[in-house]
Amino acid sequence: MSTNQDTKVKENKKDKKSFGRLLFGKLFGGKKEELSIFEEEQVQSPFRTVIREFRDNKVAMTSFYIFLLIFLIVTLGPFVKPIDLSFSEISQQNVAPGFDFMKYPKELDGKVQDIDVGPTFSVGVDTDGKVYVWGKTRVSRTIDVKKEIPKDMGKVVKVAAGFDHVLALNEEGKLFAWGSDRQMQTSIPDYIYMSSPIKDIYAGYQNSVVLTEDGYVHYFGNAMNNDYYEFHPYQGQIKQIALTADAVIGLTFDGEVVYLGLMDNSYTKMPENMGNVIDIAATSTTVAALNDEGKVFVWGNISTATDDGNEAQVVETDSKIIDIEGGRTHYTALTESGEVVAWGRNYYNQASVPSSVKGAKIEKIFTDFYQNYAVDEKGNIHTWGLKGYLFGTDDLGRDIFTRLLNGGRLTITIGAVAVIISTIIGVVIGSLSGYFGGRLDMVLQRISEMVASLPFLPFAMILSSLIGNALNPKQRVYFIMVVLGLLSWPGLQRLVRAQVLSVREQEYVTAARALGIKKYKIVFRHILPNVISVILVNATLSFASSMLIESTLSFLGFGVQPPHPTWGNMLYGANNSIVIQNYWWRWVFASIALGTCVICINLIGDGLRDAIDPKSQER
Repeated sequence: MSTNQDTKVKENKKDKKSFGRLLFGKLFGGKKEELSIFEEEQVQSPFRTVIREFRDNKVAMTSFYIFLLIFLIVTLGPFVKPIDLSFSEISQQNVAPGFDFMKYPKELDGKVQDIDVGPTFSVGVDTDGKVYVWGKTRVSRTIDVKKEIPKDMGKVVKVAAGFDHVLALNEEGKLFAWGSDRQMQTSIPDYIYMSSPIKDIYAGYQNSVVLTEDGYVHYFGNAMNNDYYEFHPYQGQIKQIALTADAVIGLTFDGEVVYLGLMDNSYTKMPENMGNVIDIAATSTTVAALNDEGKVFVWGNISTATDDGNEAQVVETDSKIIDIEGGRTHYTALTESGEVVAWGRNYYNQASVPSSVKGAKIEKIFTDFYQNYAVDEKGNIHTWGLKGYLFGTDDLGRDIFTRLLNGGRLTITIGAVAVIISTIIGVVIGSLSGYFGGRLDMVLQRISEMVASLPFLPFAMILSSLIGNALNPKQRVYFIMVVLGLLSWPGLQRLVRAQVLSVREQEYVTAARALGIKKYKIVFRHILPNVISVILVNATLSFASSMLIESTLSFLGFGVQPPHPTWGNMLYGANNSIVIQNYWWRWVFASIALGTCVICINLIGDGLRDAIDPKSQER
């Protein structure tokens, strides 16, 4: 008895081994083995045969691999690159793909005189007075700040990069400006040369500031977004300037921080007892002051974020801070020992000083927006922060790659849930209608015909407009899933009904009736498993259709609404000829992802249909 049991166990293990080799051998590679006649017969069940035939279909298997890869990327990717639905950044609008923000010219190595940083580009000048511009230098459809560098500037000693323009000052005190002039930020007024020589230059958001040797400040450019007041009481006393997005802060010769505007705001509420301030800096919304004891004070519109820090969380250092620089949402500082520290918001690792910088003795730091440059004692340049975007950014400055990952997960989820709903409804109605017939069949078929007669896309658009506006974005997503599921089942139910009508007259069904098995058990336990192939193929093809329908609705503005991304609403920009011609990355990558996914799903469905079709299974 024991011997017989051992033999059966061995045979079962052998059977499982044979099936395992068949199912996973081609998927993961491995050594091909010839099956014996006995083993081959073991794997010839209908299910195993379908698997075998599908695996032999190279087109279907390739599509399966590609879809599996896409599925894993969009499923796991959002955990690596989560999306902040409230995030937008005006300085990063419509940035082309590429990681060249900080690919500085090698000619600057060992010869850095000055560097300043713009949103997507940087400008530098070497010790010979030559100016270099690098990064994404196209600041508009018609303006490239790299191509517009003025000629014959002489020996330049200082540069400043604004939002979309550049300033340069040569050794003779002459000022040059180029780039966008929408707000007259590059139209240099003649009166700035009437006082003493220019000492320093600053460029901000559509504005420019010039500081003269005798402490006078001259402002030109956009005056609407900035509270600067030309006739402030500190003219003739200023030795340094710091620019926020909407204010000008000054440092006097006496070491006092002063506000150069009229309005009482968060910038005017300066910390008390700052002592003798030797350096000031600013982010877009805050101001920092460094006193002669190396202590840093921060005030302004301070972010309340705690996940990735804020500008007020000044790091402690073992060495005295001697220099401070401000970016868009972070600060960097240099100590007496040559150490660099950084703090603030850390969207792009701009506040994470790399180990290569920590291990070097730094002499100069240059920071703005989301980029940092550090020059060590040997003249080597170190960079960290935002290097660029893999797939570029959209019109709100949002990373398209991040939105593609999170949008893909939502698009696939909507398609999958819609298919599940439509499959359940279609299978239940088709099974009941086909098996019981009579009045039930007539009623169910009339209902099916009514749903099928509805113009699918217009009806979904109308329903979305009427009901969807009363829902929040998350509820709207659920609503779309349900709508797609409720409108797409008639086709499947007709297929299931036809199969059930054919199968219900088989002998095993008659035998089940004779044994007194309840009718619903006969339907769902005996008949339905034999029509599962039809259901499976249809569900696969409907999955692709549901994804396309969701994308169509979202593209037209009737589906998932921003800021929630889907591949469909990411294509919305493609309805604009300017976007198509100039910002191709805003729609091309989403189109490729959606098209590839849908094609793969359809090919998988075709492969399953061929594998299930007995006529295709010729040996």
